[in-house]
This record gives sequence, C-alpha cells and structure tokens, in this order.
Amino acid sequence: MEMFSGEELNGMSGLKQEGECVEVTCGCTSHRYGDAVGTLRVFLSGDLRVSCQCIPGCNEDNLTPAAFEKHSGRETAGKWKNTIWVMVQGEKTPLAKTSLLKYYNKSQKRSPNGSHHGRQYHRDEFVQCSSCNKERRFRLRTKEECRVYHDAVANRNWQCSDLTFDKITCEDEEERASRKALRGCLRSPSCKGCTKCVCFGCSTCRFSDCSCQTCVDFTHNNAAN
Repeated sequence: MEMFSGEELNGMSGLKQEGECVEVTCGCTSHRYGDAVGTLRVFLSGDLRVSCQCIPGCNEDNLTPAAFEKHSGRETAGKWKNTIWVMVQGEKTPLAKTSLLKYYNKSQKRSPNGSHHGRQYHRDEFVQCSSCNKERRFRLRTKEECRVYHDAVANRNWQCSDLTFDKITCEDEEERASRKALRGCLRSPSCKGCTKCVCFGCSTCRFSDCSCQTCVDFTHNNAAN
C-alpha cells in the first residue's frame, strides 16, 4: 500500500519509499550551532526515527524526533513537531505543517493492549554474533524486518556479516549500553519491556511458511479461530 499520496509528498527532498517506510531529508536549526541535517524515517506503525548526519561520522542513527532535537543543540527543546523541518520545494517546512505525522498521530490513539489500529508494535531486539560476541540491533517495524530477526534468532551460527538491513562487520563497535537501553517503545524511550512494545505473537512476527514450533502453533491457533 502507498502510505502517502503523491500530492502529500510532492517536492520533499531526499524522498524514498520502501514498503512500510518513507524517508525524507530533515533537519533542526540551533541558533548557536546552525543546521543539523538527518534522514527522517516514517513507519506505517507510527514510529518516527532520525538518522543524524550533523557531522561526518556521527553514529546517532536511531534517534526519536525529541532526541534528535536535543542532539542538534536546539535551545528550546520539547517542540519537535515545529522545530524539526523537512525541505519542501526548497523551503524549510515544520513537520507539523506536513502530512508526515498522520500515522504518528494515529498511533497516539492506540488501544490499551498496545496495538495500533489492529497492528502490534514491536520494539527493537538484539542478537549476539557467534564470532565476535557483539550484540547487534534489529528494528522490527515491518514483516520483512521481523522475518530477518526471526531467522537470525533461529541460527546458532549467526554472524554480523549476515545482517541484510545494515552493513556491519565484526570490526564495528558494539552499541553503548546507554544506547541499547533505547529500544523504540512509544510509551517510554527507555522502557525495559511493557504491553505496549512487547509482542507475544501476531501476523507480522509469525510466519505460516516457517516450521518452528512457535510459528506452527500460532498458525494453527489462528486457523482454529
């Protein structure tokens, strides 16, 4: 499905559409430090993530909008919907004046069991490399990403080089503990696991063509219902 119409995205810089994610160039301006530029990822689940490119080599690639605003050095933090901008027809346009927040706004009205209009939200998870023993992050926003994580967990010999969404080798540094604590929960960035972000099985993270017991049981129970 198309997340946005052509008219809603018309003229936006850095536009890329892939599955259940849309990417655009974004930024936040500090009077002291100037523009911090990055890439905003908008997910169908309502999740928003920013990969910062404020300086060459910046490794902050999974920031919430609020964290990106703070990272940029913005003096009046806390109003990211208006301080973070995207380029539309060559002009800096606040997120609040675009259609990019429509899925985020819907996600704020999610039901008590943590689903988003029938879609279960999944926090980031980690898998340890069998070669270097470093833990690598897996983002679980789409069915494809969930399948990659699912197969990695099942593979006892999984290695950093097996990652398909990020180009990482065993030589790359492991995430700091402070960053690992941020796993994408929409309720609280530092959540250690709650009913809002921990899924115990849904059609996004379970697979009918997988022969593992977990998927077999889920498919069987779904068919029975």
